[in-house]
Amino acid sequence: MIVDRVQLLGGSVDVISRAGVLRFISNAAARRSKAIIGNQNFHSLYLSRRNASLAAFFEAADLIEIDSRPLLFWANVLGMGLTRQHRSTYLDWRDDFWRMAARSRWRVFCLGAASAVNEAAVARLSLEWPGAVVAGRHGYFDHQRHSVENEAIVREINAFGPDVLFVGMGMPLQETWILENYSALASGVVLSVGAAFDYEAGAQSPAPRIYGDLGVEWLYRLAHEPRRLFRRYLIEPWSLIASAYVDVKFWLGGLPSQQNSRLGWRRARPLSVAAPQPDLRASEIQRAA
Repeated sequence: MIVDRVQLLGGSVDVISRAGVLRFISNAAARRSKAIIGNQNFHSLYLSRRNASLAAFFEAADLIEIDSRPLLFWANVLGMGLTRQHRSTYLDWRDDFWRMAARSRWRVFCLGAASAVNEAAVARLSLEWPGAVVAGRHGYFDHQRHSVENEAIVREINAFGPDVLFVGMGMPLQETWILENYSALASGVVLSVGAAFDYEAGAQSPAPRIYGDLGVEWLYRLAHEPRRLFRRYLIEPWSLIASAYVDVKFWLGGLPSQQNSRLGWRRARPLSVAAPQPDLRASEIQRAA
């Protein structure tokens, strides 16, 4: 796959549709390969300027989804011509993903949320998609990389041998955990999924998808959690004004003659996934036993 990675509001995103994201996951799972998929929105752009680990996570990510209709809108202000299919989050491709997981009998590990929530999410997913093999572990443990608890969880994940690992512990904790532990993971496409397990367990109610398509999902969430989300939605975006100015300056200034797009910060690149670790065979043998 060849995908454009572009700079928007000071952060990197990949110009890829929901179907493209699923194709990337499917290709990696078929090869039993590792990869990192992140998602970029106004909140992550704000935090990346203040959190070095989060910024490093996006540098390391193999694929970065556009997780924001306002960010998609801004891309189109700059003339990129994207559609709503380029806005891609867990809830956007959830059913298609689990349909693929059930058909292909993927092994999916869910890391994050409170214990009761995680257990309820795993139970619901296992019941709804019986072809998939789903396991999980709550996110309340010592997240220090070399702590006893953390190393035990990495061993548990490796023993399970996931095709896909969902990490839902909130931003930027989930991204930091992925960045610090990725090299120790033997297999799996690793995705940061925020509150996905709360939604699956029924602990939170997601906005109807029409809100996302209309670009007002943030308003729905703000109305339901004003105290927690007021700053995120009404204060943080103002910090991106300087980056917006840089974007417009690039757009108006055109490109050096050797490039073919007026979006000077766009660069096409092949998407690839890492080969499985040598010890993966051991986990496969253990699974078959």
